Amino acid sequence: MAAETVCRRVLVHGRVQGVFFRDSVRERAESASVAGWVRNRSDGTVEAVIEGPPAAVESVIEFCRQGPPRAEVDQVEVSDREPSGLSGFQTR
Repeated sequence: MAAETVCRRVLVHGRVQGVFFRDSVRERAESASVAGWVRNRSDGTVEAVIEGPPAAVESVIEFCRQGPPRAEVDQVEVSDREPSGLSGFQTR
């Protein structure tokens, strides 16, 4: 039986740009062996799509709730997405 795969879209609000947030999320995602991408948005938020085993995806989302040392996370929005077979993790 194949392992369950989930996909989540994460939107992080606060002081999350210019503090190595995207690179830190990428490192965490690669360590957790999940796929997807992370990018800065023009409104000052960071958006990520994370796909993989539920526990691994959740571990990356938990990291997003705090972020790297210089980040100040005010709010994290998480929504479900249909898994699409992503591979690798990119910073956009």
